[in-house]
Amino acid sequence: MQKRQQKISPGRWIPILRNRNKTGNRIKIGNKNRMSQREFREAGCGYLFLLPSLLGTAGFVLIPFLDVFRRSFLQAVGSGFVGLENYRLVLANEAFRRAAGNTARFMLVCLPILLALSLGTAVLVRQVTHFQRWVKTGFLLPMAIPAASVAVFFRMLFDGKGWLNLLLGEMGLAGQDWLTSGRAFWVLSACYIWKNLGYDMILWLAGLGAIPEEQYEAARVQGAGAWDCFRYITLPQLKETLFVTALLSFVNAFRAFREAYLLAGEYPHESIYMLQHLFNNWFVNLDIQKMTAAAVMLVMGTGTVLLAFRKSGDGED
Repeated sequence: MQKRQQKISPGRWIPILRNRNKTGNRIKIGNKNRMSQREFREAGCGYLFLLPSLLGTAGFVLIPFLDVFRRSFLQAVGSGFVGLENYRLVLANEAFRRAAGNTARFMLVCLPILLALSLGTAVLVRQVTHFQRWVKTGFLLPMAIPAASVAVFFRMLFDGKGWLNLLLGEMGLAGQDWLTSGRAFWVLSACYIWKNLGYDMILWLAGLGAIPEEQYEAARVQGAGAWDCFRYITLPQLKETLFVTALLSFVNAFRAFREAYLLAGEYPHESIYMLQHLFNNWFVNLDIQKMTAAAVMLVMGTGTVLLAFRKSGDGED
């Protein structure tokens, strides 16, 4: 080991050799306490910066939710303990079952479509050589538009006397009120996908940009086509990006209530009657028992999905 160090001129490699044994593994050296103290100070500074956010989250989210959890086992008036009776009432409620089913359906339908369309759009945008910045701006523009403006646009388009029905009338076809039929679900889905397409596209572009171009060049030399490069090079290296994009899209899907509420009001067509509509109506009626129990069930269900996302992400690593 000494001979090896003598052959190497003084420089950056000597500290590395001193910290490694014959097998190449790092070995413990002195100044261990000094390193731990530095790490402790760095961690303390990090938590100090996080302290305002942690206090705000605890004061306005965690503590109120604990109170909601406690109230879910009590009567709405008084403090009588009723056990799981509130949960039984919620599960037996037809409006809750419909709202939960519509919300789950919205997630299962919109998320795969959004992920596939945004990935395809990212691949196409990456191929654009001229005006790529303008193309990205065009796809990101819906994110800058307020939800109320988006809802007004879709309402003017799909209303019973909207632009789409006027166009169908000019073509000799019969129109309909799209927002008061089962097609309202697809109108809301289109609104959500259109508004979030650019956001997911940027996430996919970040993942595509991390793939070395040399891999594609080597594959083309071997005779691989565009589909082969996409299937065997692009897709396997986008697993982490898929995890992040799917997680953020799942969280953003809960915000579709704003568009649904602005499109059809408090009592929309049953196909777009979401859990947020149900909670809003229960809150107006001060139905505390059902609202607290349903809130706990929603948090548990959402937490289970997020844990599944996290485990899938850890498995991919």
